[in-house]
Amino acid sequence: MGRNTRKRRSPLATKVIAGAAALAVGGGGLVWANFYASAHESGPSHNRTRSAGAQVATIQCPDVGQKLRKVPRGARAGVDRELAQLDKQITEAYARLASTRQAQAGDASYVQNAILGPLKSKRTAALDRIGTNIRRVGGNAPQGLDRFAGCRGMGVDQPNDGNAGNGQDGQNDGGQGEDDGQGQNGGQGQDGGQDGGQNQGDNGNGAAGPFAEDFVDINDVQPGSRDLENGFAANGDGGSQGSFTAVCGVNENNLFNSDNLIVAPGVDNGAHHTHDYVGNQDNDAFSSDEDLANAETSCQNQGDKSTYYWPVLRLQDGTQEFDAGDLGGGAEGNVGKILKASEAEIKFVGNQQSDVVAMPKFLRIITGDAKAFTNGVANANSSFSCTGFEDRQVTDKYVLCPEGSQVVRTSNFQSCWDGQNIDSANHRDHVAFVQQDGSCPNGFQAIPQLQVRLVYDVPAPTVENGQVQNPYAVDGFPEQLHKPITDHNDFINVMDENLMNEVVDCINSGEDCQ
Repeated sequence: MGRNTRKRRSPLATKVIAGAAALAVGGGGLVWANFYASAHESGPSHNRTRSAGAQVATIQCPDVGQKLRKVPRGARAGVDRELAQLDKQITEAYARLASTRQAQAGDASYVQNAILGPLKSKRTAALDRIGTNIRRVGGNAPQGLDRFAGCRGMGVDQPNDGNAGNGQDGQNDGGQGEDDGQGQNGGQGQDGGQDGGQNQGDNGNGAAGPFAEDFVDINDVQPGSRDLENGFAANGDGGSQGSFTAVCGVNENNLFNSDNLIVAPGVDNGAHHTHDYVGNQDNDAFSSDEDLANAETSCQNQGDKSTYYWPVLRLQDGTQEFDAGDLGGGAEGNVGKILKASEAEIKFVGNQQSDVVAMPKFLRIITGDAKAFTNGVANANSSFSCTGFEDRQVTDKYVLCPEGSQVVRTSNFQSCWDGQNIDSANHRDHVAFVQQDGSCPNGFQAIPQLQVRLVYDVPAPTVENGQVQNPYAVDGFPEQLHKPITDHNDFINVMDENLMNEVVDCINSGEDCQ
């Protein structure tokens, strides 16, 4: 399988993840994380899984990037680099958590003293550098950034709301979590770690998840059970009723990398997981807007050089992919056969209440949250279903489809724009979802809504006696444990002016174009 061959790695980075790589490809006695059998509870918007016991399965840190609302443009490059550094620090700490289970068994304070404490010190320094970057260009750095330095041990329970690690509750967790590392949870985490590896297995990947509790039979999902407020509701009878379909293939050119140009520009392996790319063919962490505008495109309409990208879906069947030993791939727990979508339907639709206006060139939008397992579900927005059952959607489960049915991933993007900015400090505030009546919030304008529907021919995993064989999972940050709720999708608009006007005209006139 081909790939984007642009890949940089420093000797230090290689050394840092060497232990993680050994776990991932070796499949030895150590496991990345652990959990006990879970009891299931269904909430009004998400089918949540709550563990019957509390264990230190992963590390939960406040998501600093989501808290930065005002960063001067001159400081954003430096701030983005420091935010990427924070992600790297968590990845390294998680690898240490995974590889020291025996030491944790003999010392209840090990997690705090050897992992969470040093992590807090590193995060404090990075947060200080964020403030320095902002002040250097005359900005006012947020007060008390260091309160986001503390992290905590976390079990496999799905966060109950959108605040965990992402709001005021998350700030408090940063301080409380250190007790978790010293106290009961730290001991339980190790005890469960040994059982988790022996009894549950590791799917041949040496990494946590997915496990049986992460899957649901599509027949057990109630039609219309998912909360559709974040863009999944069908268009109403008024407003703009047309559509425009972009035909851009399914990544036949095998363009893969573990960068994220939106969140971590200029940072190699900023995503810590591998992406599929369709559309723009010059997309990596070092691509400028000029690079994007001058690139080739896989889209049939050559006026569309937009970049559409999402984490790859893998079958954890022991296949040694091209990135089996690479950062973002097997070295960070993302292993197995990369499954290419059989269909990638990319469509722009209208607004229930009004006409739409043109998107600005280079507008960036992220939907879903790659860190939703530790952040909480507030920004979770991608969905899994099966062909023939698409009135049944789930955000926090992978689906088991009946014979003849295929797995479907759906992402419907924010469709309201603030009328001024192509991006924002936290990469979210410049766009918004429609309100309950389908209209945009005050100060926002309706733009064409991007809808991405991906279809996969996935061999159905076998789930027996609480274990899953040959599961599939989306790539993710290592500490997110391959949870389905972390699925997400990314877009940068690089349509030329004429094509964007055509898209708007088609939608506003009620036509269906491509």
